[in-house]
Amino acid sequence: MDSFSLPSLLLVAGLLLLLLCLRARRIRHLCSCTIHHDVSTLIYYLVCDIPEYIFYTCECQQIQISVVIFFLCLWVQELTGLERPQRPGEPPLIKGWLPYFGMTMKFQKDPLGFIRTLQKQYGDIFTVLLGGKYITFILDPFQYQLLAKYHKKLSFQRLTQKLSVKVFSIKIVENYEDLIHELHGAYQLLQGKSLDIILEDMLQNIKQMFELQLLKTTNWNTAQMLTFCCSIVFEITFTTIYGKVPAGERKKFISELRDNILKFDNKFPYLMSDIPIELLQDVKSIREKLIKCMTPEKLAKIPGTSEIVQKRQDILEKYYGLKDLDIGAHHFALLWASIANTIPVMFWAMYYVLRHPEAVDALHDEIDHLLQSTGQKKGSGISIHLTREQLDSLVCLESIIFEALRLSSYSSTIRFVEEDFILSSDTGDCCLRKGDLVAIFPPAIHGDPEVFESPEEFRFDRFMEDGKKKTTFYKRGKKLKFYLIPFGFGANKCPGRFLAVMEIKLLLLVLLTYFDLELIENKSIKLKYTRSFFGIQHPNSDILFRYKPKS
Repeated sequence: MDSFSLPSLLLVAGLLLLLLCLRARRIRHLCSCTIHHDVSTLIYYLVCDIPEYIFYTCECQQIQISVVIFFLCLWVQELTGLERPQRPGEPPLIKGWLPYFGMTMKFQKDPLGFIRTLQKQYGDIFTVLLGGKYITFILDPFQYQLLAKYHKKLSFQRLTQKLSVKVFSIKIVENYEDLIHELHGAYQLLQGKSLDIILEDMLQNIKQMFELQLLKTTNWNTAQMLTFCCSIVFEITFTTIYGKVPAGERKKFISELRDNILKFDNKFPYLMSDIPIELLQDVKSIREKLIKCMTPEKLAKIPGTSEIVQKRQDILEKYYGLKDLDIGAHHFALLWASIANTIPVMFWAMYYVLRHPEAVDALHDEIDHLLQSTGQKKGSGISIHLTREQLDSLVCLESIIFEALRLSSYSSTIRFVEEDFILSSDTGDCCLRKGDLVAIFPPAIHGDPEVFESPEEFRFDRFMEDGKKKTTFYKRGKKLKFYLIPFGFGANKCPGRFLAVMEIKLLLLVLLTYFDLELIENKSIKLKYTRSFFGIQHPNSDILFRYKPKS
């Protein structure tokens, strides 16, 4: 005990007090009250910096107490055996006084502001304790390539394998690395000519959905923007990738599947933590429902399956045989990956465009010019036809989407340190420790005022120059290779990035061409920092807008 610091001793005393309090009738009564207020506030004041979100997932007294005991065990483990002194040659270490959580609360309140503060104090490489993980941040964009240089010692597969098992219940089979290699090869079907075929199918699905659901009335319709984006992105994505559910079953099937996967996605940040899934309400049962919906037996009843799904099915059968649930877990993971980030990007793109009339005018001019140059006219229904080359020629549309990505993407590139080694860079050497994580944090470059003027502002033309795509950005007078990294980089870059951007382009184009759109509420929407390493940040609230077909 002599080695404990005074804060550690106080923490132990506080935790013992907490256990005693949990046995008291007054606290047991509070545990049955509204969880977002009473319990989280109680715990916050008892043990200062425990993140309140831990308790948002619990609705009964027994589970709440289980959560407390679970994190007490983690704390005790760290207090008694995981005191971590800094070794010679290691980056500066910032771990705070609170065991296990470290600097989590400060990071969650303002991730970019927190990282910038540390960068000013410690430089471009430092290690932070966040949620039980020691993460070394590399912030110099000219050193990002170090992750590729040391790819054998900085593992991507170890992290993805853990995620696959814990989050999606994927079974690890013999020759699993060969399976992943083959599945990765199948993603070529999301590029080139295969993507042209997907574009054709997606455009037809958009036409069908919009004409059946959105073009029937001439009156104004009011909707919550995020809810609206969830609905259209999910249905268009599912029908394009997995096929068209028969008309009589479509509405019920799509709505139930969408609602369940959104409930699952809402708990995704917790699934990525050390919290056992059994403590996350009904997430486990929802996951089981989703996997059962995505088994080969169920998907075989849906006509129009895409080439990528068929190819993956063949590969999965080769390794899993005819185990429906094991294959269903892979299909479920692909569906989630296809919509999880596309939905919030669609929201941010719509939101920023409607907040900036100059962006709406520029988009209308660009779209009208394309339709005129290709001899197309707006008819009563959705009659436009576009090739991928024509879609890619819409420079303003792409700039808007890239700007929305720049402002909302926290998709960090993370690697697992396989062994102790010395990382050599142009700015010096540093020692990395086995079991730690190394991260590239996109907001650090996306929000850098030296790279992007007034980076906190939305500028629809930021990625345009003289009517063409702008791809040259500088820092310290040197041209940057990596200036926009919402999809990662290198061999592990998101394989569905072309599909996601194409879908958002199509949806924005159709909405702006065939509908009048207006924001009803005049309020500023901010990022909700719940996915600070794992994708596009969701908005901190929804916002009302209205739409009607153009006359």
